[in-house]
Amino acid sequence: MAVIKIRKAEISDAPRMSDIAFSAWDTGIRPLLDERPGQRESERTRLSQAAGMNWQNAIVATINGIVVGWCCRSPRRSYIPYLFVMPDMQGNGIGAQLLSRMEMILEMQGARRVHLETPADNVRAVRFYEKQGYHILALRGEGRRAHEPFMSVHLEKALHPIEGAVD
Repeated sequence: MAVIKIRKAEISDAPRMSDIAFSAWDTGIRPLLDERPGQRESERTRLSQAAGMNWQNAIVATINGIVVGWCCRSPRRSYIPYLFVMPDMQGNGIGAQLLSRMEMILEMQGARRVHLETPADNVRAVRFYEKQGYHILALRGEGRRAHEPFMSVHLEKALHPIEGAVD
């Protein structure tokens, strides 16, 4: 496999970030859901908006200059709302590198813990986060409608913030 490079996202990355997020959702999460009319289009729009609004707090992984994954943090708290890797590139350490780098960024900002969530039925993602040192805190219902609950797993990891000045 080629060398993976991690860099700060740029506004020009937003369309590619959107495509990656949708592809990952379409292959990894959509199969877990009950199909609803308009669901794919709605999710494509939601993820496009997420990429467009969060690129300033994101980092991207590139291979040969092509963005293959991204991760972002919430601007006001130690929370990672998005981590996506192109489905055909998953399992090659890209997600782990993005997550590790984002954790370093949060540590540099003084964070002692980091939180994230993933669908409870996405066993592959839950296992991935546990392998990265995250621990399950809670299951939460995030139903779009009362009769269609969507459970998510809330995970946490202790960080080791940098103390004092960094030379």
